[in-house]
Amino acid sequence: MAKGPVLIDLEAEAPGADVAQAPPVPDVAAPQGQAMQTAARLAARKPSALSRWFWGLAAAVIGAVVSVAAWDFVTSLLLRAPVLGWVVTGLIGALLVVGLIIALRELAAIGRLSRVDGMRRAADAALAEGDLGQARAVTNRLIAFYKGRDDTKWRRDRLSERMGEQFDASGLLTLTEDELLAPLDEAASREVEAAARQVATVTALVPLALADVVTALAASLRMIRRIAEIYGGRAGFLGSWRLTRAVFVHLVATGAVAVGDDLLEPVLGGSVLSKLSRRFGEGLVNGALSARVGVAAMEVCRPLPFSDRHKPSTRRIIKGALAGLFSKT
Repeated sequence: MAKGPVLIDLEAEAPGADVAQAPPVPDVAAPQGQAMQTAARLAARKPSALSRWFWGLAAAVIGAVVSVAAWDFVTSLLLRAPVLGWVVTGLIGALLVVGLIIALRELAAIGRLSRVDGMRRAADAALAEGDLGQARAVTNRLIAFYKGRDDTKWRRDRLSERMGEQFDASGLLTLTEDELLAPLDEAASREVEAAARQVATVTALVPLALADVVTALAASLRMIRRIAEIYGGRAGFLGSWRLTRAVFVHLVATGAVAVGDDLLEPVLGGSVLSKLSRRFGEGLVNGALSARVGVAAMEVCRPLPFSDRHKPSTRRIIKGALAGLFSKT
């Protein structure tokens, strides 16, 4: 092959690239609300039998060690300094009494949650069978359930006066919703909006790893506890955790916690949602999923099932919680 100079034609130069006209770099993936999904899976995960045995035996061993150590400490202190020994004995006794009171309150809280669940099941049965007598029994149980709350006194009295005007189960339970539960529904919705706003803000503004997951789980626990208190459940620590796990198990089983951006487009608009940064998009999706968890908690904690007219709208709650954080313009 002949070797020689190579001629390069430079007459037609390519125009310079305009950086401003370059297409935006697409996100690796659309926001999916990973923080809320992770928190839901953590709360809904059922411990294995082996782990339950491990923690149960660990608690028994630690309790035995602490008890023996406390006994030896008190007896030796009584021999060395009787007065100080009796003072420490009184303090330990007071601690045990307080622990017993806390345990009794936890049992009472679990029993109260069971009463709420029982009333809801009885109302479902009354509606399914159209049994007016059973509906009256549920209404009377509900009036007695809220007897100690001054904020419901006027509504309880009005409901008692108007019960005789209803001649079918559906009408009586709808009247009960209107007169007694409607204000509680509004208060619970405000708690859901506040929790969704908090989760969305922390996820969008705090870049720390796992901070959004911890915030989502803590906000959900606090929200579910507050919703239970609003409806009269007064869940303790163990009751709140059982209630939270029941809510998340339901959401994970139905797949409702896996989708969030479908609820945001009617609130913000698809064009606005697509222009948000990935971090802010994650915040919005996590907030939407928090609202969905809150609606599920309202359904679990409410003493009566929601009728079509009173059923909370997840989209409305999301709009009230997130519309003030981000502008449509």
